[in-house]
Amino acid sequence: MALQGDAAGLGRGRFQSMMHLFINALAASAGGGLTYIRNVLPHLAAQPDLRVTVALSPGFREEFRGFSNLDFLDPQVSHAGRFWYEQSELPKLIRSCRADVLLSTGNFALRKSPVPQILLSRNSLYTSADFYRDLRSRHGYRTWLDTHLRALIAKRSIRWADVTVAPSQAFAEELRCWTGAPVRAIHHGFDQEAFVRDSSPLASEVEEKLRAVGQALKLLFVSHYNYYRNFETLIRALPLLRDRMVGRPVKLFLTCNLAAGENPGTYRPEGAAALVKNLGVSEMVVELGAIPYRQLHRLYSQADIYVTPAYTETFAHPLVEAMASGVPVIASDLPVHQEICGAAAAYFPRFSAEALAGTVAQVAGSPETSRRMAAAGVERASQFSWKTHVENILELCRKQLDSKPSEVTI
Repeated sequence: MALQGDAAGLGRGRFQSMMHLFINALAASAGGGLTYIRNVLPHLAAQPDLRVTVALSPGFREEFRGFSNLDFLDPQVSHAGRFWYEQSELPKLIRSCRADVLLSTGNFALRKSPVPQILLSRNSLYTSADFYRDLRSRHGYRTWLDTHLRALIAKRSIRWADVTVAPSQAFAEELRCWTGAPVRAIHHGFDQEAFVRDSSPLASEVEEKLRAVGQALKLLFVSHYNYYRNFETLIRALPLLRDRMVGRPVKLFLTCNLAAGENPGTYRPEGAAALVKNLGVSEMVVELGAIPYRQLHRLYSQADIYVTPAYTETFAHPLVEAMASGVPVIASDLPVHQEICGAAAAYFPRFSAEALAGTVAQVAGSPETSRRMAAAGVERASQFSWKTHVENILELCRKQLDSKPSEVTI
């Protein structure tokens, strides 16, 4: 028979002394998902009363060798088959390793999780009207349909999970309006010491491109090419900025290449490349290609201003990285950007190339403004902590376990 009273108390005591967390990170292959895993796992590994099993795409586990309390599963699963694998096979793995709680990091929850499930929802494309309009304008109907279908699953996932967590208050509110379900906000973090730890130099060809710009105003935008980061508005701002910055050249550093096949995903950069050519700003755009995350701090240190025209976001890690590096930030006026940067950044309407150019020119033309923004940014970035984020997630896990009485069969 099943006993719940004292047995539940025994279960809670066991969880407080040792908890086994299963992390579904199969979706972490690029961008924010991979950044999240890279930053969170070392903090989880430092927890003395925690065991962690991670389902991770093959090729990434070598980054985390040496952590005694981290076990890795790296199933060979295609991107297209990931959802079906998760729904059919992951529950078996969770049971077999006797995990206590599941952390699903990739927007989709298990419909029938065998243990309490915390879902991290961090894809704002599913709720972005701007993204759907953008896809239609580009005749990206296949991506439009695929996004809608994924949005249906993501929306249901919030109902399937025991708790849904968003990386910002602004996105949590967006999800609440979208689903009518409660969503908790726990900010993502930042670890300054870990971010600047790597001392290896940038690739020689990257260093050469950086040196070649001389005393130009150096703008930086860290992102592989995609539509929602709104590259086109930034490119349209360049000739306007050139007219405003008479006597001082302007260079825009991109951590991608605007060429087919050079970026993850199915986004097509040819239109952006054609826009660069048609506007006559080829000499202003410096395509650095992908920069290893561990070396990004060296790139931020070379920039005068960090700029992002993104029209949808959930947290935006590069904004915190730029602020921590002492680089003034100019960002589109998204509620998420304003929540993350506060008064440390300057903002512009997200589709206005004219306002973007004017804001950059204003900040670049005032050394005092640049210094004030840089100082405010360093202070603001210090308020984000991966350690605190992990502590909040683990506390949420323990609360879920405490709220579900254990059953002991005798």
